[in-house]
Amino acid sequence: MEFLTVLSDLQAEAKCLICLEYLKDPVTIHCGHNFCFSCISMSWKDLNDSFPCPFCHLRCPERKFMSNNQLSNLTEIAKLLQIRRSKRKRQEEKLICEKHHQIMTLFCQKDLEVLCPQCSFSADHLHHYIWPIEEAAPYHRKNLECYIMAWKEKIEHSLRVITMHTTKSLELKIKAEHRREEIKSEFEQFMLFLQNERENVLRQLQDDEMGILVKLSENLTKFSDHATSLKHLIKEIKRKHVESDLELLADIKSVYLRYKNLKCPELFSFQLKDYGYRLPPQYSGLNKIIQRFQVDVILDPDTAHRKLVVSGDRKSVKYGNITQKLPPNPKRFYLCPAVLGSKEYNSGRQYWEVEVKDKYEWIIGVCTESLPRKRKSHNQPILVQDGLWGIGLWGHGNYVAVGPRKIQLLPHVTPNKIGIFLDFEMGEVSFYNLNDRSVLYTFSDYFTGVLWPYFYTGTDSKPLQICTVTDFE
Repeated sequence: MEFLTVLSDLQAEAKCLICLEYLKDPVTIHCGHNFCFSCISMSWKDLNDSFPCPFCHLRCPERKFMSNNQLSNLTEIAKLLQIRRSKRKRQEEKLICEKHHQIMTLFCQKDLEVLCPQCSFSADHLHHYIWPIEEAAPYHRKNLECYIMAWKEKIEHSLRVITMHTTKSLELKIKAEHRREEIKSEFEQFMLFLQNERENVLRQLQDDEMGILVKLSENLTKFSDHATSLKHLIKEIKRKHVESDLELLADIKSVYLRYKNLKCPELFSFQLKDYGYRLPPQYSGLNKIIQRFQVDVILDPDTAHRKLVVSGDRKSVKYGNITQKLPPNPKRFYLCPAVLGSKEYNSGRQYWEVEVKDKYEWIIGVCTESLPRKRKSHNQPILVQDGLWGIGLWGHGNYVAVGPRKIQLLPHVTPNKIGIFLDFEMGEVSFYNLNDRSVLYTFSDYFTGVLWPYFYTGTDSKPLQICTVTDFE
């Protein structure tokens, strides 16, 4: 029994960890594991910078194999031992039924059990398909070979996934580091903006304070002079009071005039200004988006509904009453008055603007390649649709976010121009009301494939206009 265990271990060590067959042209890699030369070459085929071991996933620094001739010889020995043992096993191995003490020569196909002739007649195996071991064994060997092929395919798939995940991990690290630096830069600039704004507001407050102090000082001087004048007048009245009747009356007119003309200064009141230092979070962020991620979007006439009129510069589209004779095109919208942008996006960040002024029906946003081009009813617009992320106006003042579900929007200011910001990796599409620079809505999702700018005109004759990006101060 100990010999069989050792033999089994030897045969296991002589097999490739990828294909699970005996090693062919065995090579050893950096971590010490052994593989067929063809298997490890295929596993590392598309890798350039890092070479993970398919078994332990240790990253090897370079694509380097070492031929192992000694292991090749041991593999041949293991093959011979298996062949000789198989012959001897077939000759010597005979299982004895513990219950009936007969040689087990039959096999129950339903219960997958080896039986002796007496067991085959028992109630446990009544009406079961019983056949000789010599016939059952080749059948099940063939079945197991099919299992092995399927498992090999699963192993190859797993190895491809491991390789892909290794590559994705490296890509993630690079993207995360790039995004980390972008975030640091954006926050540094935003903090600098806040610091400058703070200093500006404090400077205004200081100027206001100094101006008020000057006026308070002037008012204080006026009241001091007024009090002095009153004191002089009281002193003169007291002096007149002890004079003779003739002297008192001779100058009484001037005393009354001076008293009458002596006016009390007005009390100076003040109030600090209410400084406009409220900073909506999108102010600085939107400026950065506009400056860094603006793209030039133009329309693709091949996707436009036959009643849509696309301008010569492909920057404007409107609904017309005449159905144009256009060649059939699988990309064209037929029962939905819509058109796509000419360029798709599958990575990065993009920003563009669309004017919707005076329109009472419109939807703008992004959509997938698979968005249906034909609809069963013109009266069932795209208000709930997978593969679409947009906002629009549907009737008088009825602003909605459309896509996987419909959401009612309540903008504070009626939007005449919309800014659209797509962040593919983050899975976000944000819509800005450029009249007050507020965020109307942000979708958070997971994007796969490509996305296209989407424009739904409705049935009014006013155009949707792709604008030159606004330059905010």
